[in-house]
Amino acid sequence: MEESTKGTAVEQLPPEFLTPGSSSFVDFLASHAPEQLPAHRRLPDDAGAGTLPDFPHGTTIVAATYADGVLLAADRRVTLGNGMIAHREFEKLFPADEFSAVGIAGSTGMAEEMVRLLRLELEHYEKIETVPLSLEGKANRLGTLIRDNLGPAMQGLAVVPLFAGYDPRGGAARIYSYDITGGRAEEKGFAGTGSGSVYARGALKKLYREGMGEEDAVTMAVQALYDAAEDDSATGGPDATRRIYPLVCTVTEEGCRRLPEARVAELSLAVLDGRRGRPDGPNAPLS
Repeated sequence: MEESTKGTAVEQLPPEFLTPGSSSFVDFLASHAPEQLPAHRRLPDDAGAGTLPDFPHGTTIVAATYADGVLLAADRRVTLGNGMIAHREFEKLFPADEFSAVGIAGSTGMAEEMVRLLRLELEHYEKIETVPLSLEGKANRLGTLIRDNLGPAMQGLAVVPLFAGYDPRGGAARIYSYDITGGRAEEKGFAGTGSGSVYARGALKKLYREGMGEEDAVTMAVQALYDAAEDDSATGGPDATRRIYPLVCTVTEEGCRRLPEARVAELSLAVLDGRRGRPDGPNAPLS
């Protein structure tokens, strides 16, 4: 009787897992399993007409630096096609690692997958190199993922995020914005992306003050999202009836954290109450 070897054989890893190479997880996938990358997947075609069906899209994201670090804030609405509301409570803010976060605008499915890939990329780098990637390096890696998505972006599946983080080495917070080609720009003070960002940036421009406290910064972000919702149908403002309020994430020297919903609700209700007396919002501070 042949002796069973079940459970005694040592399974060998494939050679590609043992070959020294790049510290990039995306480069590894591109070399050994390119079909797993979002940009390499075949997109559905509408009866050969060369057009894609409508996909959910999300807006609007704002970011601002403040005394302790940087915050990202987002509305919750996702739209489909010509302005139809597809979801009212979508999550648009994600931690990338301990000291950085991403706010997504654009095609929600592609954006979520891009964030997951970025997380793996940063974890893989730290395991290979034994040290975290620099904040600028993280921003560059996200830019590469966006650039690799250019093909789908040209067919309507664009992802245009905001990336924010705190650099423990330099003791500074930074904000990075992108275009659909992966072009990266560091923003000073505040930034916005998504269809409502042009209106949100107007509010940020008049209310932002360098070195402001966290509560003032969160209130400012809620005011900006309120202004965006007033003029952009794809942006959802604070909804006291349904108890739907913006998402807010902060990144400081203590790490990345999401503000409790109860606290954001309290500040949002204060903004709504103030708008009853001043529908257009507060004036810019004099100093």
